[in-house]
Formats: sequence, C-alpha cells, structure tokens
Amino acid sequence: MPKSVADSAAMPPALPEKNGKTFAINLMEHLVVPTFVLDAERRVLIWNRACERLTGVSHREVIGTSEHWRAFYDAPRPCLADLVATDNQEAIDSLYTVHADTTEPSFGVHAENWCVMPRLGHRLYLAVDAGPIFDEAGKLIAVVETLRDMTDKKNVEDALYKLANQDFLTGLGNRHAFDDALEKEWRRAFRQETPLSLIMLDVDFFKAYNDTYGHLTGDNCLKAVGQVIAACLHRAGDVGARYGGEEFAVILPMTDAEGAAALAEQIRTEVQELAISHTGSPDIGVVTISAGTATLFPTNESKLESLIATADAALYQAKHGGRNRVVAG
Repeated sequence: MPKSVADSAAMPPALPEKNGKTFAINLMEHLVVPTFVLDAERRVLIWNRACERLTGVSHREVIGTSEHWRAFYDAPRPCLADLVATDNQEAIDSLYTVHADTTEPSFGVHAENWCVMPRLGHRLYLAVDAGPIFDEAGKLIAVVETLRDMTDKKNVEDALYKLANQDFLTGLGNRHAFDDALEKEWRRAFRQETPLSLIMLDVDFFKAYNDTYGHLTGDNCLKAVGQVIAACLHRAGDVGARYGGEEFAVILPMTDAEGAAALAEQIRTEVQELAISHTGSPDIGVVTISAGTATLFPTNESKLESLIATADAALYQAKHGGRNRVVAG
C-alpha cells in the first residue's frame, strides 16, 4: 500500500551513509556545547570548536591521540569518558566527589569536579556527561563527553555553604557542619564496616580565662586552639568543628581507638606548647585542654548518639580527673 503524503512529510529524508557521517561530524563540530569523542581505544575522534574555546587546546593537538587529559589536568589522569570506556566504576567513585548513580552506565554518567586547565592558567569547575555508543552487536565503538563550565555557580554555592557551615571565629566547621558530617560518616562507616572515632575537647578553666583577660582575648584564645586542631588534621575526610562555646569536636573516619587517642594527645600537647598565659589555671599557668575519645563500628544495633555520649563521658572524666589530659572512652 503506498505511503500517504502526510506519512512522507513526517519522515526525515534518508542520507547516504557517507553523507550521513559527514553531517553528524559537522554537527558535532559546530555544537555550542563543548564536546569530544573517544574511540574504543580511547583515542580522540572529535574535539569540537566549543571544546577548543573552553580548554584553549586546539583539535590539532589531540585528534588521534590519548592526550586529551592534558587539556584538564597537569598530570596524567583519566577523564570521565575514559572511565566509561573501561567501565571503571571504582575510579569514578574515587576521582569524582560529585557524581550521579551509575547503576546503569550504558545510559551514561554525570559527574562534576575542579579541573586544573593548564593551558588557561586557572581552574574551572566542570559538569561532565559521558555516554557510550555501541554498535548493533553491543560492542563499544565510541564515548561522547560533553562539558559545562559551572565555575561561577560553584563559587557562589561554596560561599553560601561557608556562611552556613563555618564557625566565623575559628574557621572550623560550626555545629551544623559537625552534625551533618557525623551523620554522613556514620552511614559511610556502616556501609564499609570501618571504625569511626570522635574526639570531644574542652578548654580548661575557660570561664576564668574570660573573667581574667576579657572576652576579646578569650576569642583569640579560641582562635589559637582552633588553629592547632586544623593543623593536626592531615586527611581530607577528618573534620574539626567548634561544638559550642569553648568545646571542640573532631570526626575521624576509618580511625581506631589508638589512632584517635594519639591525635587527641597531639592536640593537647600542642595547645599546651602555645604557652598562652592563664593565671586562672591553678596547675601550670597556661591554657590547656581536656579531651575524651570514642570509637565504634556502626551496626544495626548501635546508634550515633552512643558515639557522642561515650566521647562526652570520657571528656567528663578528663575534666574531673585533673584536666589537661586525654581519656579514651
């Protein structure tokens, strides 16, 4: 039965295979969205003009090579398209702190991160989408990666987050940031079956310090203690926070009881070594701290509140056992 005129008008005209490929390549080249395409061996097939403008890297420098990482980083590192091509979920988790669920990688992956952008000389925060292309037999033939510059948006978000989560006096996290981080790390420790440790610290005789030296000097004392805590935290996942008043807290993911006690002792020692005069302290005449630690392996039966309660109880023992000491809960 012949097709109607309406049916014919609704169907796009068929292109010869060669012309179709040329049209697709030209279309990709002129997209306003920065885009590049890798083949199955992760060599660059297409590096469009928008990608050139975004990165400062000409297509002539990368076409036919696997050197596309040079546009984004100053040391060899896979891009998201590389990880999609190799189905490397573990690397996506480790290299991109923000990424969408990849339970269906055949539909593509979304991720975000800061890129060094060596040719431009400054960092950009890029939102990245990478999707595989398969032939009729299900064999991977290419991966398409598109990029969006989200730097301005990210800077605004970071500034707002800082206002909402940073203690203005010490520069550490505030109570809100502490609560959020502790809940997140508790869930992570439960999933990964790893220990989670908490340190609670308190400046000894701080009321007497304020009464003797005034609140402005008291603020400077808290700043100094906060700086010691921040300087003692060397891992990206560790979180220091001002818990309230003269009390501080440190969250230590994947840290056992011995490690938590050692870090608490380091902080205690370094605060004492500041030698901040405190005539209201009856023992050694300088500012000191007391600390309590707690460590748990989260389970279905344990509760987050028990970690805080154990650290609090240990801090209470340190305060009432003579101060300027660490007690493990």
